[in-house]
Amino acid sequence: MSDEILINVTLRETRVAFVENGVLQEVMIERTRNRGLVGNIYKGKICRVLPGMQAVFVDIGLERAAFLHISDLGAVDREKAPTDQIELIFHDGQELVVQVVKDPIGAKGARLTTEIAIPSVYQVYMPYSRTCGVSQRIECEKERMRLRNVIETFQREHATGGFIARTAAEGVEESALRNDMLFLLKLWNSIAQRIKTVKPKTLLHEDLPLSMRVLRDLHRARVEKIRVDSRETYGRLLKFAKEFVPELAPLIEHYSGERPLFDLYSVEDEIQKALERRVMLKSGGHLVFDQTEAMTTIDVNTGAFVGGRSLEETIFKTNLEAAQAIARQLRLRNIGGIIIIDFIDMRDEEHKQQVLHALEKSLEKDHAKNTISEVSSLGLVEMTRKRTRESLAHILCEPCPACGGRGVLKTPETVCLEIFREVIREVRQYNVQELLVLASNEVVERLLDEEADTLSELETFLGVRIKFRAEAQYTQEQYDVVLL
Repeated sequence: MSDEILINVTLRETRVAFVENGVLQEVMIERTRNRGLVGNIYKGKICRVLPGMQAVFVDIGLERAAFLHISDLGAVDREKAPTDQIELIFHDGQELVVQVVKDPIGAKGARLTTEIAIPSVYQVYMPYSRTCGVSQRIECEKERMRLRNVIETFQREHATGGFIARTAAEGVEESALRNDMLFLLKLWNSIAQRIKTVKPKTLLHEDLPLSMRVLRDLHRARVEKIRVDSRETYGRLLKFAKEFVPELAPLIEHYSGERPLFDLYSVEDEIQKALERRVMLKSGGHLVFDQTEAMTTIDVNTGAFVGGRSLEETIFKTNLEAAQAIARQLRLRNIGGIIIIDFIDMRDEEHKQQVLHALEKSLEKDHAKNTISEVSSLGLVEMTRKRTRESLAHILCEPCPACGGRGVLKTPETVCLEIFREVIREVRQYNVQELLVLASNEVVERLLDEEADTLSELETFLGVRIKFRAEAQYTQEQYDVVLL
C-alpha cells in the first residue's frame, strides 16, 4: 500500500495527516489565528545585547522578543567580527533583517538567523551568500554536477546570491530550474525594496499556508493520493501544483464523501491516543511518555507480555517492538529536544545493538534531524530530535489547573472545533433542522463570543439552528450534541 496525504480544512483550522501503509505517522496543524512563524522574514530592532551569552534580543513585533545567537549569524555578519564578540557586531537600537528558524515554544521567544533562506519548489535562495550547493539526498554524482553547473551559470549571468538545489530538483529540466531561480530572484527584489521603506518590527515576507507548504516540500516518491475535503482549497492547491509542481497535480483529489476525511484510517482516534501518556504495544507491553520543559522521558514496560522461552527473550522482543513504536510516536507527537528512552535492561550486548539498530532504522523516514547515543549500562538511550514547532500536545492542550500543571486538557478552542466537526457529522448523518449542544460554561461562552462569527457561518452552511446550554457539572473537554 502506498502513502497518502489527507488535508482537512475548516473555517479556523487546517490539519494535514501523513499516512504510510494505512497507518498515521505524522500530523501537522495550523490555526488561522495562530499560524507558525518559521520562514517568516522581519525587519527587527535590537532591544538588548548580551555579551555573556553571545546573543541579542530582537524586537520583531511579537509578544516576546526573539533570540539571535552568534552561531546563527550569516557569513556577512561574521566577517565583521572574526573574534566572535557579538558586541562588536551589534548595538542597542540597531535595525536588521532576520528570519525565524524556530517558533516560540513555551516561555521562549522565537529563534532567529541573519542567514536569509527563501525556499521554492526546486531551490533555496540565500541572498546574502554566494553558496552553490546540492541536497545530500541526491546521490548520483553526475546529477549533482549537472545541477551545480546550472546554478553557477545562473549566478554568473545575474550576479546574484547563493542557491541550493533541493531533492525535488533531481532530474528536472534546466529551463524549469532557471524559471524557479528567476521567481526567487524577483521575490527577493520585492522584499529588498520593502526593507528600505518599512519601519522596524514589520513582517517583510510570510511563508505559504500549511496546505501549500506540504506540496512545495513534498519529496515522498511513494505518495499515491493527496485528498482534500475543501473544494476551495482543492482548487487553490491544483492551481499551485500545475504552476510549480506539475507532477503532483494528478495526485490531488477532492474528497466529497459523507464520512469525515479524518475518520479514514482512524486518524481522529490516533490523534486522541497521541495525547495520552500511555501507549499500548501489540504484545501487551506499553510505553509511558512524560514531557517536561527540559526533556521527554519514555519508559518501556513488558506489562502483560510474558511470552518467550526465557526472560531475556521476552525483554528483547518487547524492546524491539518498543523501538518501532517510539519512532512513530516521536513523529506523531512531534516531540523535540532531549529525549531519554528507558528500555528494559538487557544483558546480551548483541540484543542491545539490535534494538539500537531498530530504533535508527525506524527513524530514517523522520524529516526532523535526530542523533542517537549508545545504550548505557542502565538500558538508557539518550537522543535528540530537532524541534522547530510546538508538539501536538502543546498545540491541542493546555496545562490543567486542577492538577497544578502536571497534566493537560484540551483548550476551549480545541473543544469548540471538535463540536463544529461533530455538528457537521450529525447533520450529514441525520435529517435534522435543530441541534442542542451541552457543554461547560467556558466552552459555551467561547462559542457565543469569540466563535460567534464561525457559528453563524456554520449554521448558514448547514441550514440548521444550533442552541447551547451550559452544564455546570461538565468538564472543559466534555460535551454532547443532542438532536431536536
